[in-house]
Amino acid sequence: MNAKCARILIVDDEETLCECLRTYLEFEGYDVTTASSAEEALRLDLSSFNLLLLDIMMDGMSGLELADLLKRNPSTADIPVIFLTARDSVDDMVDGLRIGDDYIAKPYSIRNVIARIQAVLRRTMPKPGHGVVCDRASLVCTVDGVPVKLPRKEFEILALFVENPGRIFSREEILKKVWPEQVIVVDRSIDVHVTRIRGKIAPYGGNIITRSGYGYGWKQD
Repeated sequence: MNAKCARILIVDDEETLCECLRTYLEFEGYDVTTASSAEEALRLDLSSFNLLLLDIMMDGMSGLELADLLKRNPSTADIPVIFLTARDSVDDMVDGLRIGDDYIAKPYSIRNVIARIQAVLRRTMPKPGHGVVCDRASLVCTVDGVPVKLPRKEFEILALFVENPGRIFSREEILKKVWPEQVIVVDRSIDVHVTRIRGKIAPYGGNIITRSGYGYGWKQD
């Protein structure tokens, strides 16, 4: 996904500031939603956003409390947070950076905010075409965005690994999932296929890991 297509949520109880910031960010190409309180933000599907801009001092739940809550939830824990706040003491900044990804004190320039947003998104958003992708709809495998020709069984083996990072599949499991029909396939065939796949998906061949005496799996970068 292009960083300029990112979905950004602004949570701030200063309506004028919120709308001003929204206007500038939308002009930059971002998809922007606003909320006037942490409680209102929690009613949204927060996992759908790529970045949160949080004011710290709000009535009710503070921005720090909201961020801490989100970081404890696996579905939102990886969403970057930038705090926008009038609290600019060293202690406040340390607290903000402990929970969030950046801290911008008010008053701020729009150009500074946009630059900081761009920097955070460059670090946190997935790079287009990065890594190995197996699209089951089209049966096409791409390596860093470049299509790689794989026979059907090799594609299915690789897709099985990529879709289950960290899990080790025994040769027997692979045979049952990739060759469900009643055919005779020896375990050695799995080893041959994996060797071929590794060569075709360079430089990611090393992501296919081997557990001696058991089977294979996928190591996520």
